[in-house]
Parts: sequence; C-alpha cells; structure tokens
Amino acid sequence: MISKLVLPREVDSKFRFITVAAQRAKQVQNGAKPRVDAKSRKATRVAIEEVLANAISWEMREEAPKVPVAEEQT
Repeated sequence: MISKLVLPREVDSKFRFITVAAQRAKQVQNGAKPRVDAKSRKATRVAIEEVLANAISWEMREEAPKVPVAEEQT
C-alpha cells in the first residue's frame, strides 16, 4: 500500500496521476505487457508502479474549442 505518494516531475497533480494510471490499467487489463517488474499482478498496481517509474509515455492535449452547430432553417 502506498502511504505517501511522491509524484514524478512530469505529473502536475494527483488527479492527473490517477487519470494516467487508470488509462494504463485498462491497457494492462486488455493484454498489454507490463513495463516494470511489479510485486503485484493487479493491473491498477502495475499501472501505478509504471507511472511512478516513468516507464510509460503520455501527453496532455488541448481540447479543440467547441464550434456551435448552426440550426437548420426551414
């Protein structure tokens, strides 16, 4: 169990850390090979260890501004 979480420099918040780890856990559950030697076989724990070890790459993308859809005139 993680008692005190020290985030890698690349991760700017706990929320982002959890989001990245959750996405990676889904990949591991779907058959992706773990990139670290984890003590646990649980996908979530493996994903957390991968993020902490900087073993996965990720990037933040800017959301495109939403363009209002013109209503059809009849």
